[in-house]
Amino acid sequence: MERFEYAVHLEPAPEGGFVVTCRDLPALTTQGEDLDHALSEASDAMDEVFALYMSDGIAFPAPTRARRREHLVSPPPETVAKAALHAAMQSASVSKVQLARRLGVDEKEVRRLLDPHHASKLPRIAEAVQLLGRRLVIGLEDMALRGGR
Repeated sequence: MERFEYAVHLEPAPEGGFVVTCRDLPALTTQGEDLDHALSEASDAMDEVFALYMSDGIAFPAPTRARRREHLVSPPPETVAKAALHAAMQSASVSKVQLARRLGVDEKEVRRLLDPHHASKLPRIAEAVQLLGRRLVIGLEDMALRGGR
């Protein structure tokens, strides 16, 4: 199962707070005033990086394991679902036009399904993923087992 969760590094900033970077997503750089704020900003920045990857047709890099003092972060759940669709399309070598044909919709609707800034219904994304021979899976994880995040 593919997970869209990446390790981020928090470096204390001289002026206070943290600078956040990600080895696997070099375009991700942000900052936060404290740990919680920095991790929240990391999720927001990851949302933007994912949008960039999807709009440019770039494959998501495989997440590497978190190192000591790194934190695992995901973009918002809606973006994760759209990223799963993007990855399934790339894996199946299916274009937006081809997927639109399979769904019986205009290609613009597929573009919206892949746009993190456009609200899409989860069942529609799941349907598109299923047409590509994959299954969208939603999980539940105990935050205490992950160090509070």
